[in-house]
Amino acid sequence: GFLEYAVIRCVFNSTELKGIEFIRSYYFNKVEDVRFSSSVGKYVGYTEPGLKYAENWNKDQALMASEKAQKETYCQHNIDID
Repeated sequence: GFLEYAVIRCVFNSTELKGIEFIRSYYFNKVEDVRFSSSVGKYVGYTEPGLKYAENWNKDQALMASEKAQKETYCQHNIDID
């Protein structure tokens, strides 16, 4: 069978917004296909399908605005919990 999953993580260097990185990665059969990083500000593909996903997702302005907001709404919001 095939295994596909996503991992969301926050990397904290400080409690300030500038010291936080939001990362969303998509994997297929244990290989990372594509990743969004708030430090880069867009999706980056690492495989042939991942390159296509990144190209299409980076064109979606609503998706990009949502992903860029996750650093504050998801990571910073949960900083006291983590």
